[in-house]
Amino acid sequence: MKLVAKFSKKDLWGIPNILCYIRFLLIPVFVVLYIKAAQPGEYLKAAAVVFLSGLTDFLDGFIARRFDMVTELGKIIDPLADKLTQASLIFVLIVKIKWMFLLLILFVVMQLFLLIAGLVMLKKGTKLSGSKWFGKVSTTVFYAVMLVLIAVPTLNITVIDILMLVCGAFLLLSFLLYINEYVHMYHGIKTTEE
Repeated sequence: MKLVAKFSKKDLWGIPNILCYIRFLLIPVFVVLYIKAAQPGEYLKAAAVVFLSGLTDFLDGFIARRFDMVTELGKIIDPLADKLTQASLIFVLIVKIKWMFLLLILFVVMQLFLLIAGLVMLKKGTKLSGSKWFGKVSTTVFYAVMLVLIAVPTLNITVIDILMLVCGAFLLLSFLLYINEYVHMYHGIKTTEE
């Protein structure tokens, strides 16, 4: 409760943050719909929830920037909602798709690296200035692939493998480019310290 007390009502109840709360609430809705799904229409409902989540993600970012409603709380909960949503998509698909565990490993390693590197840079008095274009492209590809895999569970195994490969390649590329960003930041700090 102490953490919540640090934020004003404007922070807590701004439209972008309300949209973010909705994304948190949509996670269990999606998981239940997908796990219980048996008919094509039921899978489409689960996919529609994911689409709605993606739409609220886009809208909260757009509204926050366009109407100068960016808050410190939003900077914390927005990426958290993203990561929890992405993790829920991978976890429900891991049961049905053979190679999904590889994507899970890559996703977890990447998130751990970004968390640790971010904390190290924060201790050094700097941080990455928002998400980068390659992170946004990777996230878009991730959601597009996940939407197809969720909406059409009867896809041919070859198509599934190709989609997984594309998703994994974009995720890996994004990971490598983020590593490069943090290495440059670290060397920049070392240079100024000398």
